[in-house]
Amino acid sequence: MDKWYSFKWLSFNTLTSFHWAEPYFLYGIIAVPLLFFLRRIFHGKARQRLNVAFLPKEVKTSWVQYLRHLPGLFIGLGISFLLVSLARPQIITETEERLAEGIEIVLALDVSDSMLMKDLLPNRMESAKKVATEFVNGRFRDKIGVVVFAGQSFFLCPLTTDYELVKQQIASIKPDIISTAGTAIGSALANSINLMRDTESKSKVAILLSDGDNTAGNLDPVTAAQLANAYGIRVYTIGIGRENATIEQDTTGMSMETLDIGVLKEIAAQSKGKFFQVEDAEALRKVFKQINQLEKVDIKSSYYQDIKDFYHIYLKWAISFLLLGLLAKSTFIGNILED
Repeated sequence: MDKWYSFKWLSFNTLTSFHWAEPYFLYGIIAVPLLFFLRRIFHGKARQRLNVAFLPKEVKTSWVQYLRHLPGLFIGLGISFLLVSLARPQIITETEERLAEGIEIVLALDVSDSMLMKDLLPNRMESAKKVATEFVNGRFRDKIGVVVFAGQSFFLCPLTTDYELVKQQIASIKPDIISTAGTAIGSALANSINLMRDTESKSKVAILLSDGDNTAGNLDPVTAAQLANAYGIRVYTIGIGRENATIEQDTTGMSMETLDIGVLKEIAAQSKGKFFQVEDAEALRKVFKQINQLEKVDIKSSYYQDIKDFYHIYLKWAISFLLLGLLAKSTFIGNILED
């Protein structure tokens, strides 16, 4: 911070940057020159005059005559700065603190060949990645993890509040990330459960997005859903694509039908979650928004004000000018006859 005697404190930018706690004192500054003007009028009428005749050439104006205005000027400035000090100039910094008890969310994303169907543009997988990223952006203080699955399942991202990391991992998902063909929904649920089962969060959610055609894995999806319910994990299932839509070829070169919504409905029912079916990207986006509302976290905002007072700066200016005024009156500058 600048020294109190710095001229920065007198600049227009500094003065206009303040919040004034008692601004009505500033109006008193207008009255200061008026008081001196009235004093001059009434004092001039009341003082005694001694009429002495001088020739014009004999009347000389001394520079001391002008200096005699300095005491009044200093005292006027001192009173003005005193009023500025009484107005209490302040700088207020507001801070918002948002408090929330986040929940735990695992995104289980199907990356099997059937997710390459283009009934959602550019395809199901890319649509799912985009909307999942938007969902992550809308969360606050939640721990989010990512599981991917095809013929096998594995953790792509552990539970974390580092949303940039989560989004990077989602963006890294490619069609060949898992080479084993098939769709192991039960295994994906098991991995989702493993991420959350030992945590102490009051709310645990798994969002499983797939075409619903369980063709791989050793764990039955419904059994996995019952296990999720036992651990207090709600599973929201999203069936992506149209029923009976076909993909031209799987990895064996055979055409196949997809979207078996029955198993997804049963998973949601067994885990006290909810099933959604979407046929286009906009519907998928609306589903994630709905889940976002269903799992809304109560956020409490507290506002704090950091108040810095600067009245002491202008009080020092006031005292300095008042002392200068009194000092000037006690020297040859003062007009003893008029005082």
